[in-house]
Amino acid sequence: MTPDPITLSVIQARLQQVCDEMDLSFSRAAFSPVIAEANDRSDGIYDARDGALIAQGEGGLPVFVGTMQHSTRILIEMIADGRAAAPQDGDIYIVNDPYLGGTHLMDVRFAMPFYRDGAIFCWLSNTGHWPDTGGAVPGGFSASATEVEQEGLRLPPVRLFKRGALDPEIYGIICSNIRVADQRIGDVKAQAAALLVGAERLSQVLDRYGDSVVRAAIAELRSRAAQQMRSLIAGIPPGRFDAVAWIDSDGVVDAPLAIRLSVCRQGSDLHFDFTGSAAPCAGPMNSVRATTLSSVYLAIRHVFPDVPMSAGAFEPLHVTGIEGTFLDAKYPRPVSGCAAEVSQRIAEAVFAALVQALPDRVTAAPAGTSGNLALGGSDPARGRDFVMYQLSGGGYGGHAQGDGLSNGCSTIGISKAPPVEIMEQGFPVLYRHYALREGSGGAGRLRGGFGLDYEVELRRGDARASFVMDHGRYGPQGVLGGADGARNQVHVWQDGRLHRPLHLSKEQGIALTAGDRIRVRTPGGGGFGDPLQRASHAVARDVDAGYYTAEAARDSFGVVLGPQTPRTVDVPATVALRARLRNSRDAAD
Repeated sequence: MTPDPITLSVIQARLQQVCDEMDLSFSRAAFSPVIAEANDRSDGIYDARDGALIAQGEGGLPVFVGTMQHSTRILIEMIADGRAAAPQDGDIYIVNDPYLGGTHLMDVRFAMPFYRDGAIFCWLSNTGHWPDTGGAVPGGFSASATEVEQEGLRLPPVRLFKRGALDPEIYGIICSNIRVADQRIGDVKAQAAALLVGAERLSQVLDRYGDSVVRAAIAELRSRAAQQMRSLIAGIPPGRFDAVAWIDSDGVVDAPLAIRLSVCRQGSDLHFDFTGSAAPCAGPMNSVRATTLSSVYLAIRHVFPDVPMSAGAFEPLHVTGIEGTFLDAKYPRPVSGCAAEVSQRIAEAVFAALVQALPDRVTAAPAGTSGNLALGGSDPARGRDFVMYQLSGGGYGGHAQGDGLSNGCSTIGISKAPPVEIMEQGFPVLYRHYALREGSGGAGRLRGGFGLDYEVELRRGDARASFVMDHGRYGPQGVLGGADGARNQVHVWQDGRLHRPLHLSKEQGIALTAGDRIRVRTPGGGGFGDPLQRASHAVARDVDAGYYTAEAARDSFGVVLGPQTPRTVDVPATVALRARLRNSRDAAD
């Protein structure tokens, strides 16, 4: 029997709250800044039969929406056919195998069966980004890896906790294969505790409403999510919408990789065809199937954010054409750039296709890189090794309602850069510069947001730096006549000498000593619409704020400003200049 609308709404909110509390518990108890401060984690509830998503925390990374659903389903299948040990109450599995519904090796997933009356009612699962899982370089972002073993320790589903107790043998194996292993116990216990918090809160929901009522509500919420998504898809104009997005390189072969996409609506379903995308690559910019599907799901969540978080929302979305491409990597292809970089380029392709059909809903391309920077070495002042992981924000694309957000989190998540004070306290580094990257937003009627410009110095000891980023060769795409956002830039100073990475935003194992510095300038968002249609007073305001120079206002927006501050618009000169620029553009076309 379907619950009445009020009860259904309350149960939906309660399930969401269970996941939100798991998220909060995980972040507050974790040791690693990337989890505790940056919130690079997610928690959710999954169906006991097929692993389908029931609910996920609002503060969790959207890219884990699809991947945890797939990994839970695969775990259930492996238990059924004997490839994984059968669970008991209190067991918690650990898995980070990318080819079993995962992302990259640093995203470590825990899964716990939740029992009611001796049977599994559902699964509670979470994912946290560990700062290191072994491999060739500290932090796991091996930019020139050619096989997954070079990226770190790969774990199939094993029971790390058995009947509520940590298995010391399995934990010992893990610690023997990762760096700064003594610090991982804090993250492990935080991750497990979050699931126990979820179990306690979910028990309260079931005790209050009854198991059968909650089961009926879950089924109805899934059905309604599918129905709501289909009703929104039905509003997309018929036709085929094509787009292409580019990966700078795979880190090994210095050539771009194409993501080619055709989107079309068939009835109330939406089809995404990636036929023609690049073949599997030598370096770490391959994506596994679960991450590719999840990237499409999260992109559509950006377009239709009001659809409830449920497996039903993904039922009308069909992905084809990834077989034989780098978007469906098989063992032993390296995948460290999978979740943080390739996923965002997939989302960018979805945006570039759908903005043609839904210009009022879809933005120009965002920065589209997580800015993954790992620094590992020894700190002589503290007498211990360290592994530091830094992610960073960038500009969002302009959109029909306004300019893009500056220094926003990545497309795939809500992770924010850890505060510099926390990083300087925990690691032997000094942030010499941390500011908006003025001028990086793509020009448009609605301009892109601005990226981040920061510089970090190693204060003492020795270290190795590795980074896997993107958008160093091509800036985020502008749309409907808008200009591309500024490209990613990474510069390294070793003993006073400037080093520019061959692959622009990818390199590994760069040796650093005290005083050496790394400067990162993240991309701005793409512009939306013709820059010559931007309100001249808005251009003047941006120049006053230091976002653009007067020269950029003239060259990019066709606005001539007076010398006074605050800037005044020279209206006759601006009208004349914009007319000349339009004529020149029309002649070129």
